[in-house]
Amino acid sequence: MAGLLSNFRNTLIVSVLLALVIVFVYFQHFQGSGHQFAEAVFRWLHTFFGILWIGLLYYFNFVQIRKMPEVPAELKPAVSKYIAPEALFWFRWAALATWVMGVLLAFQRGYLVQAMTLGALDGFAAPQHTMIGIGMWLATVMFLFVWGVIWPNQKIALGIKEADADAKAKAARTAMLFSRTNLLLSIPMLVTMTMNQTVFG
Repeated sequence: MAGLLSNFRNTLIVSVLLALVIVFVYFQHFQGSGHQFAEAVFRWLHTFFGILWIGLLYYFNFVQIRKMPEVPAELKPAVSKYIAPEALFWFRWAALATWVMGVLLAFQRGYLVQAMTLGALDGFAAPQHTMIGIGMWLATVMFLFVWGVIWPNQKIALGIKEADADAKAKAARTAMLFSRTNLLLSIPMLVTMTMNQTVFG
C-alpha cells in the first residue's frame, strides 16, 4: 500500500478507477433518463475540478503570496522554479475544466441562456436564474483572469518567458492583484453555487 501511495500518478489512477466503479453502480440503479444521469456526471466533474481550481487559488492567496516575502532570498528559486509552475499548471487547467463542466451542466439542466442573461429573458420572474447567473458570470470573469492575465504574467514573473527585472516585478504584481481579485470574487461565487440548488431546487 505504501508503494501505491508514494506514487502520485498511481494513487490518482486508482482513485479515478474507484470513482468510475461507483459511477457505474449509480448508473446500474438509476431510475431516470440518460439526460438526468449525464447531469449527475457533469455535476461530479464540475465539483471535482472546482475544488482543484479554488483550492489552488486559496493556496496561492492564503499561503504562498503571503509567506513569500518571509522566505530567504536563496530559497525563493525553489518555489519559483519548481512549486509555482507545477501549481499553476493544475490551477489553469482546472479553471478551464471547471468552467466547461459548469456550462455543460447548465445546458443539460436547460437554464444556460436564462442564467447567462441573469433571468432577463424571463422578465426576472425566476430568481434562481438570476442568482445562478451571477455565480456563473463571477466564475467566467475569474476563468478569464486566470488565462488572460494571471498565467501570461506569471510566465514573465517566473522566468518562463524572457524579460528584464523590471518587467518581472511588474508582471508579478499584476498577477498577484488579479489573483487577489479572484479571491475576492470566489467567496460570493461559491455562495451562489452552493445555495442555489438547496434554496430553489
